[in-house]
Amino acid sequence: MSTKYKATTTENAYFITLTIVGWIDVFTRVNQKTILINALQHCKQNKGLEIYAYCIMSSHLHLLCKATNGFILSDVIRDFKKFTSKKIIQTIIEEPESRREWMLDYFKKACQHLKRTQQYKVWQDGYHAEIVETISFIIQKINYIHNNPVKDKIVVLPEDYYYSSARNYANLDNDLEVVLLDLF
Repeated sequence: MSTKYKATTTENAYFITLTIVGWIDVFTRVNQKTILINALQHCKQNKGLEIYAYCIMSSHLHLLCKATNGFILSDVIRDFKKFTSKKIIQTIIEEPESRREWMLDYFKKACQHLKRTQQYKVWQDGYHAEIVETISFIIQKINYIHNNPVKDKIVVLPEDYYYSSARNYANLDNDLEVVLLDLF
């Protein structure tokens, strides 16, 4: 597998996007977004994940982040995707979900071509990691991350979207603390 868009170095920051297979809108419900927030909290506390910006959209997650304390970001993301996949499926099965049968069927079919035995595939392979090398790249990506819900006309202002670090940068209530970069 190519390492072109993988976060294989240590101590480098990356812009990454994790996407649900088929771009299915899984994160339209608070319970599913909470799974991601809790998993990111766990990765921060136990796996050296340092987050500078994030945004949970309906079918994907943007992060500007790096792994610290000797952790490798590709390992952290692998574990994050494995854990959240199981929790997302469990939540679809156990909690109210009008699209339950359709979603489970789609996730089941998404892994039929895999060589390893797997019941469901939730996340697309990879995460298109782009290494952070300049301040202008950081500013561009943070603006992109924060303006994603504005572009999709979910909110008018970036800081109005609850599941985004735009709220952190605007000093508003949020569920996930990030490392604020003083670039703006």
